[in-house]
Amino acid sequence: MRLRSPNVDAAPGRSPRQAIPFLLPALVVLAALVLYPLVFSLIRSFFDASGDEFVGVDNYVDTFTDSRTLTAFRNNVIWVVVAPAAVTGIGLVLAVLTERIRWATAFRLVLFMPMAISLFASGIIFRLVYEQSPDQGVVNAVVVGVHDVFSPASKYPNARPRDGYAATDAGYAGIRPAKAGDTITLPLIGYPPQDLPPQALPASPPAAGTEELRGVIWLDVSVGGKAGTVDPTERGMPGIAVEAVRDGQVVARTTTGDDGRFTFPDLGTADVTVRLPEDNFTLPFRGLTWLGASLITPVIISSWIWIMTGFAITFIAAGLSAIPRDALEAARVDGATEWQVFQRVTVPLLSPVLLVVFVTLVINVLKIFELVFVIAPGSVQSEANVLALQMWQVSFGTGGDQGAGSALAVILFLLVAPAMLFNIRRFRRERS
Repeated sequence: MRLRSPNVDAAPGRSPRQAIPFLLPALVVLAALVLYPLVFSLIRSFFDASGDEFVGVDNYVDTFTDSRTLTAFRNNVIWVVVAPAAVTGIGLVLAVLTERIRWATAFRLVLFMPMAISLFASGIIFRLVYEQSPDQGVVNAVVVGVHDVFSPASKYPNARPRDGYAATDAGYAGIRPAKAGDTITLPLIGYPPQDLPPQALPASPPAAGTEELRGVIWLDVSVGGKAGTVDPTERGMPGIAVEAVRDGQVVARTTTGDDGRFTFPDLGTADVTVRLPEDNFTLPFRGLTWLGASLITPVIISSWIWIMTGFAITFIAAGLSAIPRDALEAARVDGATEWQVFQRVTVPLLSPVLLVVFVTLVINVLKIFELVFVIAPGSVQSEANVLALQMWQVSFGTGGDQGAGSALAVILFLLVAPAMLFNIRRFRRERS
């Protein structure tokens, strides 16, 4: 008995009609969540804020003439130019450097962990990291620590004379001239008594000398005492620099002792002006205003780079594992250095993976919203604005104009669509 070969064309499961019932639920969900909102937004963009009056392309014209939207466009350009390239480059370098270490998997896992946190939660974290106060912001705490190593803070920030002295660009200068044989009392205020150095001793007026100019500087804050007079409970202020100035030139410089006294010997007979340099009273360095208008966009981009670097490393490391080792070894045998192997062998072989990672990151930055919304304070949010945030503000924020917001949504879709189509076509070429 002769067996007939089965008809492949009639094999069950090969008819497209039989796949329709299985695809229909997914198609319905896709149409409800993607197609309908897209079509509705396109139609809504041609109507006014109420949705009753047809305005044509006026919403699109207003979009390209609004200063806030133009700022959002500018920031999106900065994001697209800087962020994807930085993440791809950092991911490539780290993936190559960690390829040969023993704990490569653990290292990549640690770098990938920020991807497990939502962008909203990451934004809260970085809002605290870049806080202005060094007591709360980690970055400013480090910056202030490094700064104070090379430029120590002043001993008495915000202290100032009570009276008899005038503020100048160089500090506080005496109003009345002085000469050898005089005694000067300089009461200071504006400094907490509990912050005085432990070695500070009770102050007392110095005795007059015939060839020396003497003085005392103390903290004049005793309760119940007489202003401008040294009271028994008041202490001197040690370590204050004091200058004697004649004809605009510093002729002598000294420092107060533990009891606040200072002495200028050998000043001659000409009058001088006693000056307290500004360095004695300058406020301590408090770091940079990271969340200010000038730095807010770089700060948010740096936060996004930290979050997305793990994504780039994961994909690039997978591409590295697929590179033929024979090509790398052949290049090394031919005398190529590691840099030449990386530049002329590794990168060209990884170019398809790098391109996919880069395009995917471009799509991601065009839709960035949460980080900008959370990290940027309200006072500078307009400076860090991006298209997705502008769309939300116009539609649901203070604007309340869903017609203009829909126009922004359509523009954002048109910007993202080319990158998406590029990725889809590339995937199809690779499958074929």
